[in-house]
Amino acid sequence: MKSKRLFWSIVESIESAINKGDFVPGSRLPPERELAERFKVSRPTIREAIIALEVRGKVEVKTGSGVYVLKSAVPSVSKNEINAFELTQARALIEGEVAAMAAKTINVQELDELDKSLTMMKNGEDIHAADHLFHLTIANATRNAAMIQSIENLWKLRSSTAEIVEDYNSVCSKDNELTLAEHSAIYSALKAHDPSAARSAMHSHFNRLINTLFEAVEARALEEVRRKNSETRGLYSIDNLVNEVR
Repeated sequence: MKSKRLFWSIVESIESAINKGDFVPGSRLPPERELAERFKVSRPTIREAIIALEVRGKVEVKTGSGVYVLKSAVPSVSKNEINAFELTQARALIEGEVAAMAAKTINVQELDELDKSLTMMKNGEDIHAADHLFHLTIANATRNAAMIQSIENLWKLRSSTAEIVEDYNSVCSKDNELTLAEHSAIYSALKAHDPSAARSAMHSHFNRLINTLFEAVEARALEEVRRKNSETRGLYSIDNLVNEVR
């Protein structure tokens, strides 16, 4: 785990430097040896980080020349571009306050609706529908039309792009027991009409979701790095060269 985190910290450091303009599009990154000294890691670790950056579309490796920053590496700012991490962070902030508000005004019927969603989740019945019912019921309990519409819009954003759908599916299809436990904690705080506890429980729920999202994205990226590494290894293997000669 430690080496995995070290590997990704190098990827993120170089990517951050590219985004800040320390390495402009078209420029060449420092040599592998220099990067290894800078980050105090082995050259194979730097090599894997470069492959990951190449997979992410940040750099291009030119054999015999070096590693160059691609023009598409620097992200363009667009208010229409939303990813799963931004969406989850927004949901955490807004839904934390929604839960705090709802704790003061939620009624018995709405608590019954929340309990129904917990039962659905416990029985493995349409987890997506149970999750939707849970969060929308809390929003409705605020009696605030702006808050209700905000939560509805945030929920719609979950299906707004293929990338967000893929990221959410990768985490929402597992750890149902953890989600159930977190929802139960939120429910208990709401039932006790405790705004502070409701806010804290909602934040804990989304904090775990964000961390799980990072793990899922890392796993996919690492798998792509391994695949590309395997292709490169095959390209330069002695067996491959011998077979070509034959």
